[in-house]
Amino acid sequence: MSSLDSFFASVELPSMNEVARELIHSLNQESISVQQVSAIIAKDAALSAQLLRLANSAQFGLPRSVGTLDEALALVGLARVRAVAVGACLAGAFPTITGLDRKAFWQSSMACAGYCQWLASTLGIDTQTAWLTGMMLRLGELLIGRAQPKALKEIEKQPMRPGERWQREQQLVGFSEGQITAELARRWDFPMQMVQALQRASDPLLEQAFSRLGAALHLAYLLAESTDARQAIEELPVEVIDSLKLDLDWMRATVPARETFLNVTLT
Repeated sequence: MSSLDSFFASVELPSMNEVARELIHSLNQESISVQQVSAIIAKDAALSAQLLRLANSAQFGLPRSVGTLDEALALVGLARVRAVAVGACLAGAFPTITGLDRKAFWQSSMACAGYCQWLASTLGIDTQTAWLTGMMLRLGELLIGRAQPKALKEIEKQPMRPGERWQREQQLVGFSEGQITAELARRWDFPMQMVQALQRASDPLLEQAFSRLGAALHLAYLLAESTDARQAIEELPVEVIDSLKLDLDWMRATVPARETFLNVTLT
């Protein structure tokens, strides 16, 4: 077994219910219909209620309230509802980890998702795929916490500069959280585009096969780890920005505020 296989052999993975598995499988189906996605979500009453609460919250900003999944899908769109549904399933599947501030963890994950979606909007990358990939990036750290709680304690020591967590994980565990999440995503049959992006998030220029989503994810994570995104833009790695041909003036002018990002963990 590879050392990554050894890591996964040492940790109990969270269980995903049948609805979550069907939704993940649907990410690989280009021709899936709104009716099919609605039928999958409707099998889980708690998830359906959570999605309706989210759709009717200020976070979505819909022009009117919705009372059914079909209405939510019609107004919000299949891609966004499905991505949010998968995200909600993932957030609920992972238990609290001793030594990790759960609220801060998910706030960081939601910020990464929001910044990744924002960058994807100007890069021609599917924005909902970007949102979900950003939301998932740090899941690998939850597995580290389950398998190696002493290592987690060292990883989370403060102060911590943006990106330093990846270095600590590599030193203590041998893998970054993104690489661990990538393997989890591969085992759970997420789309290969997402798997590759997660694999390369910590060092997007290292791999020969360049992942634009992985590079966007790298930048999104660094922004999410900062306290001032506008200032952090000036400190982002220039070579990654150049690899994506991003316009710094556009970034400075349009960087969104954290409070505008969707948070699927608040319900």
